Amino acid sequence: MRKLLVLALVGLAAQLVDGALGMAYGLTSSTLLLLVGVAPAAASASVHLAEIGTTLAAGVSHWRFGNVDWRVVSRIALPGAVGAFAGATFLSSISTESAAPWMAGILFTLGAYLLVRFSRPLRTDRRGGRLRGRFLGPLGLVAGFVDATGGGGWGPVATPALLVSGRMEPRKVIGSVDTSEFVVAGAASLGFLIGLGSEGFLLPMVAALLIGGLIAAPIAAWLVRIVPAQLLGAAIGGVIVLTNARTLMRSADLDGPARPAVYALLAVAWVAALALAVRALLRTRRQRDVTATALAAVSPAVLSPAAVPAEDRLPPAIPSAAVPSAAVPSTAVRAEDRLPTPAALSSGGDH
Repeated sequence: MRKLLVLALVGLAAQLVDGALGMAYGLTSSTLLLLVGVAPAAASASVHLAEIGTTLAAGVSHWRFGNVDWRVVSRIALPGAVGAFAGATFLSSISTESAAPWMAGILFTLGAYLLVRFSRPLRTDRRGGRLRGRFLGPLGLVAGFVDATGGGGWGPVATPALLVSGRMEPRKVIGSVDTSEFVVAGAASLGFLIGLGSEGFLLPMVAALLIGGLIAAPIAAWLVRIVPAQLLGAAIGGVIVLTNARTLMRSADLDGPARPAVYALLAVAWVAALALAVRALLRTRRQRDVTATALAAVSPAVLSPAAVPAEDRLPPAIPSAAVPSAAVPSTAVRAEDRLPTPAALSSGGDH
């Protein structure tokens, strides 16, 4: 019972991270499952089966809020499903001893990528044009394979690539990636079912992860408005790097004084990344405040009549009541251009 409670907390924590960053549910939950001793293939299989429920709920929510670009979803989901099926089949075919360093290496790399990405200012500008299928197809294929073999990685691989392109709004990037992940998670689960059989899925573990994720979903929607994504991304990246470094050093038989030295080096890098993330966050907020102040100062001047040169101003409107009827004498109009009076019309009708 205690283990299931821990797994539910794992799912809750992973969903909080995913809700705040738009990625890393599988990455975080797989890392924590490996930390408590779950086999790599079983961890990835269980995480992906739980993701079918969490990604379905996320996709419906994003669709209702208009955050989904269905053209991107259709071009990235199918290649992603192929890559995920292939990755699940590959991970199921190798031994646990071989799978552990492979999976830890992928997670370590993705954690280091999160550290680097969120230690710099996040891109906000956009370029014109549409994303092409020859870019989306290979991206989905690679992201799906990495996701299945690493127990996570669909979001960390696909989301930054689409954001860097500058051709989509960030909300539509996150919504489209989350929606397409439903197809990827289903294909990965099918691959694990064929490769491992039904006993490869630890159903109590899946239920605990799913319940924790569903409980955390509304909290994550609140958390994303409170905790800066930049700071949270750097923090989670450091946790993933440190936890997977232990598996890599154990696989490499790295003992003695070298192991504390590696941990110390990684901790220094983590602190440096957090400091850079805070610096970039403060710089972004300063620029935002300067822009808002400039707009507030310019807007009244633009709306003020004194800002318009006298020769370019329109003359004031004259009310019709202010114009006397005698202002236009009837003698100023020629007789043939005058309109007939009602009396003239009635007299003409008698003839």
